[in-house]
Amino acid sequence: MLEHLPLFPEAASTVARQVDALYFFLVAVSAFFSLLIAVLIVVFAIKYHRRRADQVGAGLTGSLRLEILWSAIPLAITMVMFFWGASLYFRLMRPPADAMVIYVTGKQWMWKVQHADGRREINELHVPVGRPVRLVLGSEDVIHSFYVPAFRVKMDVVPGRSTTLWFEATKPGRYRLFCAEYCGTKHSGMTGWIVALEPRAFQQWLAGGPVEGSLAQQGEKLFMDLGCHTCHLPAGQQGRGPSLEGLFGRPVKLADGSTVTADEAYVREAILQPQARIVAGFQPLMPPYQGLINEEQLNQLIAYLRALGGPPPEAAPR
Repeated sequence: MLEHLPLFPEAASTVARQVDALYFFLVAVSAFFSLLIAVLIVVFAIKYHRRRADQVGAGLTGSLRLEILWSAIPLAITMVMFFWGASLYFRLMRPPADAMVIYVTGKQWMWKVQHADGRREINELHVPVGRPVRLVLGSEDVIHSFYVPAFRVKMDVVPGRSTTLWFEATKPGRYRLFCAEYCGTKHSGMTGWIVALEPRAFQQWLAGGPVEGSLAQQGEKLFMDLGCHTCHLPAGQQGRGPSLEGLFGRPVKLADGSTVTADEAYVREAILQPQARIVAGFQPLMPPYQGLINEEQLNQLIAYLRALGGPPPEAAPR
C-alpha cells in the first residue's frame, strides 16, 4: 500500500525491505519519544505550576533506580540501532563474490555505462533479475551520486577515485536513476533508468548489441597502444615494471614496507599517479597518465588487468 505513495517507492531489491525496516524503526522510536516528552511537558506544566505567588516547590530526593532506568533504556535502544545499522551497512558494502561487474561513469550531465562484453549505454543500465550486480563508479568532472530509490542504494561518484555499490534486482521493471549530488546547472536532468530483465531476456539484450569486443579486449588494445607491454612483461621475465599477470586482487608489497591489495582503487592510482606508491624492487620510472586517458579508457585497462587473473574476491554473506 505504501508503495503507491510518492514518499514510498517500490521495493525491488534484496536489501530494500531491510533498509525500510530499519528506517521505520528509527522513525517509530523518534516519534514515540517525541510524543512522550511533549505529553510529559504539558502534564508536568499543568500539575506542578505555581498556584500562589509565594509558593515554593518541595525538595526532591534522588532515586538511583530511576537514574539507572532512564539511562539503561536509551542505551539499549541505541545499541539496537547501532548493531542493526552496522549489520546492514556491512552487507551493503560487501558485494557477493559472483557479482556481475559493470563500469559506470558520471559526466555532466549523463551516466555512461560499460558492460564487460563491450556493450555501452547512456542513461540506461540493463541488469538481470536474481543476480548480484557490482557497479564500479567513476567521474570525469565533478562529484555525482548514483541513486536508485527502488533499490534503496546510493553512492557518491568522486572524481579521481573509484567507488562501488552493489544490488540485486528481485523483479523485472524499469526503475528511476537519479544523481543525488548537486553537480551543476543541469543536475536535475541527470536522470536515467535501471532496466531489470529476466536472465534469458537479458542475454538476448546483450546479444543484440553492436560487437566492439569485450571491455577486457579493448583494454588489451589500449595497453598495447600506450606501450605498457614494453615495461610490464609476462610472468617470468624481468621488466622495468612488475608483471601484471595474476596481479588483480592479490597483495602488493610496496617500497615503504607496507602492503596493499591490487583492487580497482589501487590500479587506478597506479595508472594515474604511479609515483604515489612504488612497488618494492622497482624504480619510479612510470610516467603519470593523469589527463592522458579518460574514465572509460581507465575502466578498459582495469577490466584487462582483471582478465589477466588473480584470486577470486572474498565472498560476502548473503
